[in-house]
Amino acid sequence: MQKPELLAPGGSLEKLKTAIDYGADAVYIGGESFSLRAAAENFSPSDMAEGIKYAHARGKKVYLTANIIPHNEDIAQFEEFVNEIHPMGFDAVLIADLGLFGMMRSLAPEIPIHVSTQANNVNYKSAQMWHEMGAKRVVLAREMSLAEIAEIRKNTPDTLEIEAFVHGAMCISYSGRCLLSNYMTGRDSNLGACAHPCRWNYKLVEETRPGEYMDIFENERGTFIFNSKDLCMIRHIPELIASGITSFKIEGRVKTPYYVATVVGAYRREIDRYFADLEHYVFNESEYDELCKVSHRPYYTGFYFGKPDADAQVYTSSSYIRDYDLIGIVQSYDAETGVAEISQRNRFFKGDETEIIRPMQPFFTQTIERMTDADGNEIDVANHAEQIVKIKMTEPVTAGSMLRKKRI
Repeated sequence: MQKPELLAPGGSLEKLKTAIDYGADAVYIGGESFSLRAAAENFSPSDMAEGIKYAHARGKKVYLTANIIPHNEDIAQFEEFVNEIHPMGFDAVLIADLGLFGMMRSLAPEIPIHVSTQANNVNYKSAQMWHEMGAKRVVLAREMSLAEIAEIRKNTPDTLEIEAFVHGAMCISYSGRCLLSNYMTGRDSNLGACAHPCRWNYKLVEETRPGEYMDIFENERGTFIFNSKDLCMIRHIPELIASGITSFKIEGRVKTPYYVATVVGAYRREIDRYFADLEHYVFNESEYDELCKVSHRPYYTGFYFGKPDADAQVYTSSSYIRDYDLIGIVQSYDAETGVAEISQRNRFFKGDETEIIRPMQPFFTQTIERMTDADGNEIDVANHAEQIVKIKMTEPVTAGSMLRKKRI
């Protein structure tokens, strides 16, 4: 049994490095064009080069997303785009459009192509066809059960890799092919500019009674009829592997580095725990608790165990659950003194109980008994943005470790 790839989002160079440090096998990123996440910081050519160098030095991979649904005016620009990224050393490019697929094969035949979820891959015939045309991998649509995925695996060559989302936001429209945003705001979700109207508050109007707005579901806070829960499959690692998925994909290129670190770390530890003792594996419930410490909507298992019912939607609010705040990121650590230099991200105080997450290790808890500013002056509060604070740690940390605090 082959250990699946853990594929993480890289919305910026910082997030790419965080994902790699916290255990991702590969990271997917977007350039400043042709990516479906215009809201992400995305990568300049120099950032791409640095990110690829960082990942390859650690034996990890970087995939480039170019999965927009292009119009005529995009074609000439895409050729320029391919010529620019061609020599950079990407491990694969994600494509959704058949025409761009052909251009990629012609202009850069040595770069593997992964067929994006935007291509709506939901059956083995389409997977077979993409593979015959030269695709190395298909990214399956989110609207698939484990049984359907197993059938695709059974009916496709072993040389075709299968990637599927295991964690993150879900889309109300079929595999992200949404027209709501374009219709309501002029922002095209298929060109990376989604305004997320599925998260808005809706009411019903009867055509002969204009101006009379009725709740579709009675609730004083509104009605969020398109607002789906977030996908979370960490409790089902064995079932995902048994279905034939070869790459576990985490959604979230517009999420924070803290989100990336926490989610990637939890899945990394659980996958490794499973493969360390297949026969006696038992899920570690603390890893699910860890995923609840990032900003998220209520979790569910998506389409993996059958079509979602009404319980898959959040009707009462479009807000995220956010019980913890990131308060600092470790910049450096002196192993002799045990003192860490920390860059503040949210205000914290002497006496606060904190949790420290570290790359490739479980978190530990520490109460801040004493802290100083960068000059060694003792302070009671760190209340300036990105203020450097020195704290003696009770356990070793590394640069990139993060401090969080439970909201009161």
